[in-house]
Amino acid sequence: MTQRFGIDTSVLVRLLTGEPEASFEFCVAKLSALVEDEAAEIFASNQVIGEAHIAVQHHYGVSRDDAREGLLEVLRSGLVAPLNGETVLAALEEFGGAGLFDRLIADEYSRRGLQVLTLDNRMAALADLRQLQEGPGRRL
Repeated sequence: MTQRFGIDTSVLVRLLTGEPEASFEFCVAKLSALVEDEAAEIFASNQVIGEAHIAVQHHYGVSRDDAREGLLEVLRSGLVAPLNGETVLAALEEFGGAGLFDRLIADEYSRRGLQVLTLDNRMAALADLRQLQEGPGRRL
């Protein structure tokens, strides 16, 4: 039976930034050993991907676009894969309109057969979303 692991945000941030270098090298060595020696599969959840996207912008000064490109590189490296597969990679490739977190939220609900309700105009433009309409006398 193949062992399967999920990483947390701290691991993905190390892989994404390469900093601190010693911690990065440690993570790569340990994860590589799991994948190569034990044929393990390693995944990053939508939440971890979203948190890492924000963390590298806030703590490392990485631009939004560079953060997305870096995440795509890491998640296509063969070391770590997105838990929710190709739809996450597609979300990372999309620019403009709804943000990455909005796309990851929509992906998560869609996987569970749920339609997303939103007040946000940009998010409402995504497929299979329903926008709640605000107006006089209406309560949400």
